[in-house]
Amino acid sequence: MSKETDSASKRRILFVEVILGILVLVIVWATAVHSDLSQTQIRLCDMVRYVKEQCNNNLKLDIASESKSLMRMVESVEWVNHQLQFEKESDGTFQPDQEILADWMKESYLSGILILDESGQIEEAYKTDEIKSDYLLSLLDKDSIMDTIGFREKIYTVRVVCEDDSYVDVAVAGRRDTAGIALVYYHTPAEYTRIFNHSIRSLLSGYNLEHNGTVVVSKGEEIIASNDEALIGKNPEKIKILQKIRESGMEEKLIRVNSGITHQFGLMGRGRDYFIYACVPADNVFATVPQDVMYALIIYLALVGVINFVRWRMDQNHQREQMELQQEYMRTLESKNQELREAVIQAERASLAKTNFLSRMSHDIRTPLNGIIGLLKIDEAHADDMEMIRSNHQKMMVSANHLLSLINDVLQMSKLEDDEIHFTKEVVSLLDLTVDTVTIAKEQATESGISWEYQRPKTMIPYPYVYSSPLHLRQIFLNIYGNCIKYNRKGGKIYTEMECLGEENGIVTYRWKISDTGVGMSEEFLKHIYDPFTQERSDARSVYNGTGLGMSIVKKIIDRMNGTIEIQSVENVGSTFTITLPFSIAPTPKVTETKNSDSNLKDLSGMRILVAEDNELNAEIVEILLRDEGAVVALVKNGKEAVDLFADCAPGTFDVILMDVMMPVLDGISATRKIRGLDRADAKTIPILAMTANAFEEDARACLEAGMNAHLAKPLQMEELIQAIRDCF
Repeated sequence: MSKETDSASKRRILFVEVILGILVLVIVWATAVHSDLSQTQIRLCDMVRYVKEQCNNNLKLDIASESKSLMRMVESVEWVNHQLQFEKESDGTFQPDQEILADWMKESYLSGILILDESGQIEEAYKTDEIKSDYLLSLLDKDSIMDTIGFREKIYTVRVVCEDDSYVDVAVAGRRDTAGIALVYYHTPAEYTRIFNHSIRSLLSGYNLEHNGTVVVSKGEEIIASNDEALIGKNPEKIKILQKIRESGMEEKLIRVNSGITHQFGLMGRGRDYFIYACVPADNVFATVPQDVMYALIIYLALVGVINFVRWRMDQNHQREQMELQQEYMRTLESKNQELREAVIQAERASLAKTNFLSRMSHDIRTPLNGIIGLLKIDEAHADDMEMIRSNHQKMMVSANHLLSLINDVLQMSKLEDDEIHFTKEVVSLLDLTVDTVTIAKEQATESGISWEYQRPKTMIPYPYVYSSPLHLRQIFLNIYGNCIKYNRKGGKIYTEMECLGEENGIVTYRWKISDTGVGMSEEFLKHIYDPFTQERSDARSVYNGTGLGMSIVKKIIDRMNGTIEIQSVENVGSTFTITLPFSIAPTPKVTETKNSDSNLKDLSGMRILVAEDNELNAEIVEILLRDEGAVVALVKNGKEAVDLFADCAPGTFDVILMDVMMPVLDGISATRKIRGLDRADAKTIPILAMTANAFEEDARACLEAGMNAHLAKPLQMEELIQAIRDCF
């Protein structure tokens, strides 16, 4: 039974291999045929285009020669007319004879001169060629000739082709001395007219009939050139393949023509008064198809042979393993387990890059959330212990602020990677910015028991005012100082040194060196310090409350500002951060007097505030906070309701509008524009404050451009709100 099953399996495999082989050969054959047809069309098109270009060049030369010759005939007939008039005026009885005409013809390099009377009959003629005068006149348009008598300024000129393919350039003009016609002509023999055909024939002789196929140039009903001399002079309509190509009417389109037992492929190109054909036998077109199919068959058979050999070897190994199964069971099982472990490791490595961000974010977000949830449960269990509740509220605020900081860092990192962060160009005082930054960082360092030393430049800062983005410049130093404080130890030290590296073409470069005596970093970690969420110590998130995004953000901001940052660090000794930034030099701003605010606003007592907030929980929180401050609050759920309520109330009903940005029906920015566009006095003056979770600088700028007075990031801080309202009055 086993042998029968094995035999049936082999037959099925053989059947599949045969079917698959046939399919492969068909695909290779179709691909080779299509490739050969494409290559043939390209090759024939190139030949046709080249021959067409050469024919056009010769035709242009022929047209230029014809124009030049006809112009010479015009000049000659005018000269003859002038001579007739001159002789007539000199001798009233003058009549041109052959001797005079011979002299004039010789002087004008003509083949003949005919003098006709007013009826068009020949009075006198002299010529040096074999063309008969009557035959020549029969080739011309008699009406055009006779018109020159009535219009003596008119000159009739034309090139006519004779039966022997020679051509005659003729110019006819009415006589000025008497009623009659002067006719001059120049005869070009047939051997010269065949120069065009000979040049094309010599061109086509360079195409090998066997290798390149047949190339034909026809004009009218005659083949004037071909690389197959047997076709020259024949009528192309009598040649089947040329007739079929012509009937297709398509230029440079390869078509197939059956000519008896053979097949040919060809195409054509069209010139001004001629056709160019190129055709090649089907055997030449598909010369590589049998070879390609044979190669494919050999490769397929070799591949099938290799596969069958591998299968045979595998079967042999399998049988041997079955025979040794009892003795090698434990070893085989261990080997399989090892393979599975390696497969799992590879799968984990493959998905690590994808899951790394989510896993770390999950941990970093859940940690403060778990703390907040746990503290809320503790507050519920100890509702009477107000001191514990207040303490827990402070801890929850710390966790919430950490969570907010994490979200802001992640969003800013995302925007920096997508180049969505806008860097402003403002006049910045490096002295003021240094004071602000040092004040914030020094206070944190003092609270952590870390000493601070800031070495002032040896000389005054030569260019204290520069153009930069103060928000991002301040963020660079606060992030670095934050790390120096966070990863330092009590009794540690932070040292800052600043120097100017020079100025060139309006660009000044400053360098800051910030050193600490903290825990330091290893050389291996320094290679990955700028990777997002990278932290050297596994306890960094819990012990130092770090997110691993600070240095990534710093590096991207410095790169966007065309600066550099270098880090040297020794474990348990400390780290040194060297920041080099170029700035455009700004002029010293004019000193203006600042007016003290007359507002004595300390709280919101009695203030009427319109709040637009779509989230019910956020709306409830804002309403309670505002009413606790003594404000009168009107709540709406979207921007349209805010616009409608403001428009329906009398001017002065509301003192301030707090506007959420992202709302259904009508967003806050659109609602602000509609309010500012209302035709009433307070629509232009009422303070409108953005209240949104979109905390980036570009979000604030969009709010201000829409007509808002200030931008407040959620969660709402009452001190910031009161100060923002105070600034509006």
